Amino acid sequence: MMKALKAPIKRMIKETIPIYCARSKKLSVLYYLLFDKSFARESQAVLAGRVKHVKEAKEIKANYFLLVRNTHRIEKGLLMRPRRAVFGKDYIEETIDSFEGICKLQSTTDTNLQLKWFKDVLSAYFESAGEEDPFVYKLGQRYHRILQECMPPTNIPDGKAEAKSVPYVRLEEHRSNISFEDFYQLCRQRRSVRWFLDIPVPREMIDKAILAANQAPSACNRQPFEFRIFDEAQLVKEGINLPMGTKGYGHSIPVFIVLVGNLDAYFDERDRHVMYIDASLASMSFMLALETMGLSSCAINWPDIESREQKMDKFLMLKPYQRALMCMGVGYPDPEGLVAFSEKRPLDQIRRYN
Repeated sequence: MMKALKAPIKRMIKETIPIYCARSKKLSVLYYLLFDKSFARESQAVLAGRVKHVKEAKEIKANYFLLVRNTHRIEKGLLMRPRRAVFGKDYIEETIDSFEGICKLQSTTDTNLQLKWFKDVLSAYFESAGEEDPFVYKLGQRYHRILQECMPPTNIPDGKAEAKSVPYVRLEEHRSNISFEDFYQLCRQRRSVRWFLDIPVPREMIDKAILAANQAPSACNRQPFEFRIFDEAQLVKEGINLPMGTKGYGHSIPVFIVLVGNLDAYFDERDRHVMYIDASLASMSFMLALETMGLSSCAINWPDIESREQKMDKFLMLKPYQRALMCMGVGYPDPEGLVAFSEKRPLDQIRRYN
């Protein structure tokens, strides 16, 4: 009898309680605390990421994501019209802290364009604001001492000026000559391919596509994601079975890719969804770049299912603040394999002005 009663009670909880709890934020929190653990993994990952971010910023004083974000904030200050004489005073000290910490971790012999970007933007900042404010001036002196200790000047041939990685004016001669028609054709050419040739994909081509993806916009340029690439047959076979939706064609995929998000890029819960947006933008650029080289891809759905998340965590050896965002199959398309037509929604259904 008790078993017979349990089923209706469970059904009532599942069907009735959500209706009442959805009426307020507090009740919704209570519902997911008591009856549904769907957000438990995300909550832990967000908190673990925030703790790591704060620790690296406040204790270790070498937070890479903070340095990237603040350098980008300074860039925006440098390009403003009109430009303020002094700006960024509330975050410039923590920026220098992390710049010093990151510089000490880097090898000065490495060709690190992002480290050069940090240096060039900070130098431009202190050139414009360093004489205007005693606080900024003092930090500028410290900054130049760090440069002398960690980044000695490079030898540049006489008569040649090193190009600075600072805000610039877009020039007409730098514009691409790709027409809209060509680009639109590329977008229509890109479709999810599920049948691939049994041909190895050169890693150089994958890397080229990632370089293109690397140019996608990202909130404060943090790029809180990384590409995990598997091209060994046994690992591909293991990985391709983790997401759903690969049944019947997964065996055809020669390269399996997982985009991983890093929640330690953020100091606050408010940004917890930014990594999904940034990774999506990069993924689209990546897939279009593949098409230009004769490769194709299939974006594979990755639903948030705890049992599969656990297996993916183990497969990728993820940290508590990392999450798998999406999966993808890549390879040379089989010319005889069919692709879904997938007609898209009409324009008047997906856009609205003002």
